[in-house]
Amino acid sequence: MLLTAIHLTPVGHLYLVARDQFLLAAGFRSFKDLYSRMDAEDSKEEKKEVKKIPVISDLISDYFEGDTAAFNGIKVQQPGAKFSQEVWKAMRKIPAGQTWSYAELADRAGNEKAVRAAGTACAKNLIAPIIPCHRVVKTGGELGNYGYGAAVKEWLLNHEGALQ
Repeated sequence: MLLTAIHLTPVGHLYLVARDQFLLAAGFRSFKDLYSRMDAEDSKEEKKEVKKIPVISDLISDYFEGDTAAFNGIKVQQPGAKFSQEVWKAMRKIPAGQTWSYAELADRAGNEKAVRAAGTACAKNLIAPIIPCHRVVKTGGELGNYGYGAAVKEWLLNHEGALQ
């Protein structure tokens, strides 16, 4: 059974989908958006709406209350190709308050030439902002795109102290 919850944040509602202490999807649009991008079998599973998902909701609250390392304690799981998995794993190693370029992300994921593939993995990330694709910027420091809009990306980076 999937647990679903809506978490109110300073940048809007954060929709959460979890199973067995693993966050499967998170995003700022809607459950419909998340289900459309989830694994088909997972999205069809029975869902139970709850006020809080144990552990996960508390860590998300901690993050928005100032503990910018709190996301590190959330277990995640999402389907994807081998390189995408490496990119998401590397992304979780970007410390709060820092940014990496897409080129640096590709290199740290194991293939310095796969910059476009790293960007695609960012775009397909189903667990934002916990897998922190908002910490990936263009070479030269320009913020670049973010699936939930530039204002949300900028807020998250300011909250973490990455933008001065």
